Amino acid sequence: MASSPSHHTQIPLASDPGGKPIDSVVPIHIVTDASQLPAEFLDPSPEKQVIIGFDCEGVDLCRHGTLCIMQLAFPDAIYLVDAIQGGETLVKACKPALESSYITKVIHDCKRDSEALYFQFGIKLHNVVDTQIAYSLIEEQEGRRRSQDDYISFVGLLADPSYCGISYEEKEEVRVLLRQDPQFWTYRPLTELMVRAAADDVRFLPYIYHNMMEKMNQRSLWYLAVRGALYCRCFCINDNDYADWPPLQPIPDNLLVEGDVPEEEILSILDVPPGKMGRIIGRRGSSILAIKESCNAEILIGGSKGPPDKVFIIGPVKQVRKAEAMLRGRMLEMY
Repeated sequence: MASSPSHHTQIPLASDPGGKPIDSVVPIHIVTDASQLPAEFLDPSPEKQVIIGFDCEGVDLCRHGTLCIMQLAFPDAIYLVDAIQGGETLVKACKPALESSYITKVIHDCKRDSEALYFQFGIKLHNVVDTQIAYSLIEEQEGRRRSQDDYISFVGLLADPSYCGISYEEKEEVRVLLRQDPQFWTYRPLTELMVRAAADDVRFLPYIYHNMMEKMNQRSLWYLAVRGALYCRCFCINDNDYADWPPLQPIPDNLLVEGDVPEEEILSILDVPPGKMGRIIGRRGSSILAIKESCNAEILIGGSKGPPDKVFIIGPVKQVRKAEAMLRGRMLEMY
């Protein structure tokens, strides 16, 4: 079990509907050996299903960057899994939990964390609730349309009174330090600032999850599950078309009988000729934004972290095919 902690923080717990959250003081455990983690995490089971806040910190986190810390927020404690001190053995001990259907991982923007776990440790992150996706679905469900390039930041989500309603000014302090020294998360021992910042990135997630679940209808919940799975795998390109990943959740029967059946959602990957990505994106993103606004689909590019020369499209089949056709037309204009 975890040793006696020297750090503590507060986790907001859900209260009665409409009531203020109840703050619970919990310990923060710095984990360097798997034996310090809860048994229900190490050995997932249908009898003990768990919902945790989840995040990763590292250096230029992606398939090549260094994973330094994984944060796990349980109702009664926060665990900072130290991948620097515990190494590959510790991270791989978390593999059953991170791939389990019995443990729900609540995370904000899962793509790069999933990519790092997959390429560096062979972990296929599964059963996530991505709060960035959930926020967009709730906005859409309630009739508010957002720009295709407008993604809620974690700081913005925390500030929204519908979900948490707190200011997270300390996040900017860490961002400044990261710009000054990108190796910030590699240093040991962990400083008080590092422990606090890592815990702050997950301690609110279970409470936000609770508030989001109260708002989402069955249709939105299905989209949330499928899109979360597609976002987890989108940068994890392999040679077998994701055959080693879990199957996507089928459309629930209760949505098939309502007369307005949701369309299957897919991930499509287009190869862009070397050196032509700038033309696809356009000046200040104008070309790709115009395509996004014409299609009800998410269009992602790897950017500086890669994968290079590829465009990722996620959405309903017809909209993805439409986006593909427009992007291919844009490529043809280059010749």
